Amino acid sequence: MEALLSLSFDNLSSYDQAKIRKGLRQVEGLLAQICLSSSNSPKTAAEKRRSVIDPGKEPPPRKALNELSGDPAFREFFKLQDGFEWNVAMRLVNCLDRLLGKTNDGQNDLLIIQTLDLIQGILLLHPPSRSLFSRELYMNHLLDLLEPVNCPAIQSATIITLVCALIDTPQNTRTFENLDGLLTITCLFKSRETSREVKLKLVEFLYFYLMPETPSIPTANSTVSVPAMLQRSPSKLAGAFNNRTDNGAGRKRADSESDATRTTEEKQNLLARYLNNVNDLVEDLKESTPFGGVLS
Repeated sequence: MEALLSLSFDNLSSYDQAKIRKGLRQVEGLLAQICLSSSNSPKTAAEKRRSVIDPGKEPPPRKALNELSGDPAFREFFKLQDGFEWNVAMRLVNCLDRLLGKTNDGQNDLLIIQTLDLIQGILLLHPPSRSLFSRELYMNHLLDLLEPVNCPAIQSATIITLVCALIDTPQNTRTFENLDGLLTITCLFKSRETSREVKLKLVEFLYFYLMPETPSIPTANSTVSVPAMLQRSPSKLAGAFNNRTDNGAGRKRADSESDATRTTEEKQNLLARYLNNVNDLVEDLKESTPFGGVLS
């Protein structure tokens, strides 16, 4: 697994679009092999290196969560993600950084969307990697991708990535707020140039944002019976990345040390600075209960 990760990281660190595309495909193939049920027939080394997703065939069924946590390959992958050297999310956000510096064209836009899709997946598979987005540099990357200059497909993928980065991570939400993320979201929503599809995703994001927060779960040691993934224990990444200095220029200096949670009412007041009908959003959230009725 380390050899495959090393090969993909080499390609992701390139400035050549073809190599970046190859690196993204290699990461996709690795994640697919972990998340999808494979046949019992033995595979050659070349087949293992390629993605298990064949565009001409129906993809294999996804593994259930309990099956995933007991999979030795996934446990090995999860353990590797707890270290700096093999962390996939770190390589992907650095790749995204390089793509943002390139000239806007169709091929580069596709690479950005593919990178965002993989970031979504790795943040869901390895929740501790979300700590990357407590850094204003990486959070700013997502906010930059929401600017009107980007195509609707990039904006939509970015909104989903932002949700994946904020789930169960109040510290990241505070970074998002301190970098004027709410202003970015609401300006995009109000713009006449914003597509209907993007506006629908923005409304979904606002519903998600207004949900009550829960504190980050404290560190828990994994056991044989309860794997680390199911305990949702923070990673060594959190301390390692938060202690590093950030030289990136940001909208505002984020108070990344604050991990305080906010209630729906507190976030409602913040959002009301930029949007007039926040009360209607909250009432609709209570009535429609899209997330299990926690506001009922």
